[in-house]
Amino acid sequence: MVRNSSDEEEDHRNLIPQNDTRDNDLDLRREDELHSVTTNGGGRSPRSAFQIDEIVSRARNRWKISVNKRYVVAAVSLTVFVGYLFLFTDTRRFFSVDLSSFKLDPMSSRVKESELQALNLLRQQQLALVSLLNRTNFNSSNAIGSSALIDNVKAALLKQISVNKEIEEVLLSPHRTGNYSVTGSGSDSITGNYYDDRCRKVDQKLLDRITIEWKPRPDKFLFAICLSGQMSNHLICLEKHMFFAALLDRVLVIPSSKFDYQYDRVIDIERINTCLGRTVVISFDQFKEIDKKKNAHIDTFICYFSSPQPCYVDEDHIKKLKGLGVSIGGKLEAPWIEDIKKPTKRTSQEVVEKFKSDDGVIAIGDVFYADMEQDLVMQPGGPINHKCKTLIEPSRLILVTAQRFIQTFLGNNFISLHLRRHGFLKFCNAKSPSCFYPIPQAADCISRMVERANAPVIYLSTDAAESETGLLQSLVVVDGKVVPLVKRPPRNSAEKWDSLLYRHGIEDDSQVDAMLDKTICAMSSVFIGASGSTFTEDILRLRKDWGTSSMCDEYLCRGEEPNFIAENE
Repeated sequence: MVRNSSDEEEDHRNLIPQNDTRDNDLDLRREDELHSVTTNGGGRSPRSAFQIDEIVSRARNRWKISVNKRYVVAAVSLTVFVGYLFLFTDTRRFFSVDLSSFKLDPMSSRVKESELQALNLLRQQQLALVSLLNRTNFNSSNAIGSSALIDNVKAALLKQISVNKEIEEVLLSPHRTGNYSVTGSGSDSITGNYYDDRCRKVDQKLLDRITIEWKPRPDKFLFAICLSGQMSNHLICLEKHMFFAALLDRVLVIPSSKFDYQYDRVIDIERINTCLGRTVVISFDQFKEIDKKKNAHIDTFICYFSSPQPCYVDEDHIKKLKGLGVSIGGKLEAPWIEDIKKPTKRTSQEVVEKFKSDDGVIAIGDVFYADMEQDLVMQPGGPINHKCKTLIEPSRLILVTAQRFIQTFLGNNFISLHLRRHGFLKFCNAKSPSCFYPIPQAADCISRMVERANAPVIYLSTDAAESETGLLQSLVVVDGKVVPLVKRPPRNSAEKWDSLLYRHGIEDDSQVDAMLDKTICAMSSVFIGASGSTFTEDILRLRKDWGTSSMCDEYLCRGEEPNFIAENE
């Protein structure tokens, strides 16, 4: 007979209660039997073997219950311990996973594709900006109104190219593996050359120089007299005296330190003779030794300037000359009418005609303001043929000290700034336009130059007060970073860059300090000068002669007027 599943389920429901009732009755009978055994003094009944088995079975059941309790206690203890760990310890150490060990690509293909498209667009923008920069005719007067605006447009274009490059680098960073770059080796060639060229060195065209020979007669001398201004003026005057001496075939006599500056502390006089391969300059002491028969006599004063006074030499300086044992023959006379306030352009031929003389020793007075053959005088290396870069340059001690300072503090890429302030306010305001700028305006001009030149540091040569330089330092900011202004620090025995100066006892000489400043400025990548300052002009002369002139060299805030000018007294 076949039974279906529903019948089996019904039987199962009926059988389970029956089994439970039977088990309960069996347990009651076993308890009664066990009680009878124990009350009979341990006597053995016919069913005692079964009773012992039941006792053992019940003992085993109790042991199983005890073991189960131990498991429960252990489980509870483990739970409490884990809870303690979570409460009082840094669980991140136990659960941290080193994701770098999994070689999974964190960027989806769509993200990669978007980034590469962005890179392509940046590349096109970069090419367009560079093309615009190269095609714009900045040299044409019709292109843009003023040179200052030209510089601003250039700076804006270059800034956008720089930002473009930074964005490109950020987008490329996830795609780089090891030393491999997605853009390849030529990625920087688009703008790199332009960045290098925008403040490139000026081509001095030395092959186009026009020079004259300086071959003096050994018994004919020109006595140099330079009185106007400070050392920078005197050095410019001395350079012009060399040109006159070469035209007149005379040996140039360097003035005594008792009458003028001590030139041999700042320039190497003997080096000038080496550059020409013959004796063309001598010191005052050498002159006295050669001319001792005449007791250092000046035969004739042929004055270049007639006004405001002949030779631009006052009575006090005439007395100083005589006090040195120098006698003067004749009067101070000028061959033409020439005023230092309105100098006339003169030619070499005019000078030779007016100043030629058979006298052994002549003097022509101060020629700092002389306007004679400026195209020749302003050539790189000057108007005289020689084998050096320049005839008047800092002494070897100063030159090496400047190099050591640059190696210590500045490095090969720095801007130098000559900031003239002392006595310059009144001087500049007398000019039109004024050249004295408020510190915030000056800081803005300097910041733009730093951005153009891409230099990390500025060397500051200044006579400004600390209050002005401190404000300037806080305002020279490029890309949110303050650009440091470095000045020569006070003497420190722990620093050795200036050891040559104190070994030779010239470390406290103000003229040595000034020449050291000039030398550092002349060796900079870019120079910012002070308009109207002969200190700046002498730096520009050195840069031109040494070949360090940059396309970015300029006067401070060139093309701008001060945004505030005080009234006159």
